[in-house]
Amino acid sequence: MSLRLKSELYVQSLVRRVQAAMGAAYVLRRGDKDAGGIYVRVNRLDGTAGVLNMFTDMDGAQSFRVVLPVDSDEAESDALIEREMQRDPDIWVVDIEDARGRHFLEGRIEGVWD
Repeated sequence: MSLRLKSELYVQSLVRRVQAAMGAAYVLRRGDKDAGGIYVRVNRLDGTAGVLNMFTDMDGAQSFRVVLPVDSDEAESDALIEREMQRDPDIWVVDIEDARGRHFLEGRIEGVWD
């Protein structure tokens, strides 16, 4: 059994990690404090953006999956996030603005980001 960090604490630590690296991160939507799903949108500020979401793998570890690669159209990422918020009102959405497309996430990332 692995311990799971509460969603609110994970989001707060991610925002601080980005800001410590002189990046910009904002919580666009606050979800369930304990177990809300977490979506991270990375905006490259050039009309492209990518989306990742947290999931628990077969071993119980928390990892992230690429939902949209970072070179996707920004409007597509906006639409995806909007659909997910309508589907699940408990999700968290973190928006990171980084021209290089860095997501600042630690751990395993499943899928092709760039």
